[in-house]
Amino acid sequence: MSEQHFETLAIHAGQEFDPTTGSIIPPIYQTSTFVQDGIGGFRGGYEYARSGNPTRSSLETLIAALEGGAHGYSFSSGLAAEDALLRAALEPGDHIVLGNDVYGGTHRLINKIHGKSGILNDTVEMMDLDAVRAAVVPGKTKILWLETPSNPLMKISDIAALAEIGHAAGAIVVVDNTFASPYLQQPLALGADVVVHSTTKYLGGHSDVLGGAIVLNDPELAEAVGFQQFAAGAVSGPMDAWLTVRGIKTLAVRMRQHTANAQTIAERLVGHPALERIWYPGLDTHPGHELAARQMSGFGGMLSLQFSAGPAAARRFAESTKLFSLAESLGGVESLIGYPTEMTHASVRGTALEVPENLIRLSVGIENVDDLLADLDEALAAV
Repeated sequence: MSEQHFETLAIHAGQEFDPTTGSIIPPIYQTSTFVQDGIGGFRGGYEYARSGNPTRSSLETLIAALEGGAHGYSFSSGLAAEDALLRAALEPGDHIVLGNDVYGGTHRLINKIHGKSGILNDTVEMMDLDAVRAAVVPGKTKILWLETPSNPLMKISDIAALAEIGHAAGAIVVVDNTFASPYLQQPLALGADVVVHSTTKYLGGHSDVLGGAIVLNDPELAEAVGFQQFAAGAVSGPMDAWLTVRGIKTLAVRMRQHTANAQTIAERLVGHPALERIWYPGLDTHPGHELAARQMSGFGGMLSLQFSAGPAAARRFAESTKLFSLAESLGGVESLIGYPTEMTHASVRGTALEVPENLIRLSVGIENVDDLLADLDEALAAV
C-alpha cells in the first residue's frame, strides 16, 4: 500500500482490530502484569505495566506515525515527558538555550529542578537568529529548545534555520509542537531532532485526559529516553492512553475547525478600540505570519489579546465570558480563556519570560463561531 495520508494514519496507525473477537477498537489492557511462558518467556515482549502495555504501545506507534518519527514514548504528563528527555540527554554542566516565551512549566522544570543538578540555561529571542547564534556555545550547549507557536505570545520560530544553528553547535534541537499539533506542523521533517507534546491538549482534544509524548529518530537517544521511561516510571496508564488514541482519531477535523474559528475571531477583533494588540499568526500583521505560512499548514486555534486599558481590563474580560470558560489548559473542543500572568505563567513572573499583565489567552474551541463571537463581544462591552 502507498504511503497513507494524515487523516488515515490518525485512525489506523497502531490500531489493528482485535484478532480474537474482531473488535474494531483494540481493547484497553487494564492490567498491572503479564503471565510468562516460563521464566523470561514474555508474550509480545510484555512483562510488567511500567515497562510496557499494549494500549500504551498503540498510542506510541500512533504518535510516532503522525510526527513521521521512528520512536514514540508516552508519559503521564507533558512535563513528565520533558523531564525524561532532559535526564536522558544531559549531564551536570551541560547548557540549554530556550526561547524567551516558552511555557512557564517548562522553564520552571529546567531552571528550578534541573538547575539544581548543574544544568545551565539561557533564554533568548528565538525569532532573532543572530541572538541564537550568540547564545549557543559549541561543545557546551546540548539542547536548543523552542516552541512554535510559542506560549502565550504566539511567536513563530524558524525550525529549519534553528536546526542548522543547533546542529552546528552540536546541540539536540527540541520542538514543543503542542500548539500546532502534528496535523499543522512536522518539526522532524524540518530538521528538528525531537518533538515533545502535552497530549493533554490538542491530541487528546477533549479535556478529559492528562499525558505527554516524545517522538524522535535517533536510536541511541531513543534508547536513553526509553530507559528513563522504564526506570523512573512516569508512564501513561492504559485508560489515559486509550482516551488519547480516541481523541487523535478526530484530530484532523478538529484542527481544521479550531483554525477556522480562531482566524475568524482574530480578523473580527482587528481594530477593536479595547485592544492594544492581537497575537495570532494567521494575521498578516503578525511578525511571524509569512514564516508560519511556510512551515505550517494552518495557523492553529490559539490567540492572545492585549488590552489598551491595562491589567484591570484584561482581568474583567477574562472573568466576563460565558462560553469561553476561565480555566487552565487548552486544545479541547470547548473554548477556554486564561490570564497567563497569574495562571499558566505565574512561575516566570519577574524573569525574562514574564508575560504582559494586560494579556489574556484564548483557546478557541469548535463551537459555532457566531456564538463565540457573541460571547466575546458581550465581554468586551463590559471592559
